[in-house]
Formats: sequence, C-alpha cells, structure tokens
Amino acid sequence: MSTTIVHLVRHGEVFNPERILYGRLPDYHLSERGQAMAQATAASFEGHDVAILRSSPLERAQETAAPIAEATGLDNGIDEDLLEAGNRYEGLHVKGVRSQLWNPVRWPLMYNPTLPSWGEHYDDIVERMMAAIERARRDAKGHEAVLVSHQLPIVCVQRHVQGKPLAHNPAVRQCDLASVSSLVFRGRDLIDYIYSEPAQEI
Repeated sequence: MSTTIVHLVRHGEVFNPERILYGRLPDYHLSERGQAMAQATAASFEGHDVAILRSSPLERAQETAAPIAEATGLDNGIDEDLLEAGNRYEGLHVKGVRSQLWNPVRWPLMYNPTLPSWGEHYDDIVERMMAAIERARRDAKGHEAVLVSHQLPIVCVQRHVQGKPLAHNPAVRQCDLASVSSLVFRGRDLIDYIYSEPAQEI
C-alpha cells in the first residue's frame, strides 16, 4: 500500500507594523524576513517527491508558495478551503495596551471561547481543512503534497489528528512561521504526524 505525505506549511512573517489582526483582509504581504523564511522552507522540499502544491488565496500564502513552486517545478493551485479562519475582530488592534478588545462593546462576542464565538468555529475549520487534505492525499497518491495555509487552520488539524480538544489556549500552539506540519498516510489511514521548522534560524 502506497505512502502519501501531506505537508501543511504556515506562511512566513507578514509586514504589519500597525499590529492589526489582519485575518482575511487583502493586501497583507510577506515582510523581507517572511520572504527569507519562505525561501528556507522551500529549500527543505528540494529533492522531495512533491506532486501537488496548493495554497490559500491570501497574498501571504501565495507568496510563501512561490519559492516552493520554484523548488519543485510545480504550479501553485488555489484552494479556498485553506483560507485563514474567519474572525469578526479582523482590522482591529488586539495586542498590548492599545488593544481594542478592552472596549466593552466587543465583549458580547466573547460569550463562548470554546467555539470560538467571535469567529469561524473550530469544527467548521477542521471540516474544510480535512477536505483540502483529503483532496491533496488523493491527487498526490504515493507522492507528497504541500498545502500553504495559516496558523489557526493548521493548529486545528494538528489537534484533530492528535485527538486533542479543539478549544485551546493560543499560547500553547506549536505552529511557528513557515513551519511544516506533515501528515503521513498509508493508503487512506493516517499513520504519523511530524512537525518541523525549516526557517527556525531566520
């Protein structure tokens, strides 16, 4: 029975000097450091048997996929199911003393953090991400696939395949910029999960 590996790549660092929660907003691009991260992660796939490359439609994901396309000789395909999680706080400052979440007008959306109530629910994220992964597994059967996505969607997959609750403290996430979360399948069965950080030194 053939082995197939689906690699989930988080995009590199984004240029965001205003520290906005950019979510699905357009026109957020990789910083110079983010571009270097993408190059380092792309280099880690040189010599791999990658048959499929797909990314979220957002610019930062496509820009992270671009050097992977060069390294593998593949065209990048867009998969809407790899999109960033929906969040009703996007466009706001959410960190530090300037955080707009201190404003009580925002608090009604926080009534159930286990969903989370302020954005796309974890179950829905897992459902669409696993659909994208299954398509990639099927299309790359016996080879490897690279899917470029975003932190929360990848974390939801990590927790799902490890049998952990989807609700979690963001501080405990293991999904650094330009990291790779690899799902190893034998046939349709998931047999291993491997996490790596090719851009760790950048």
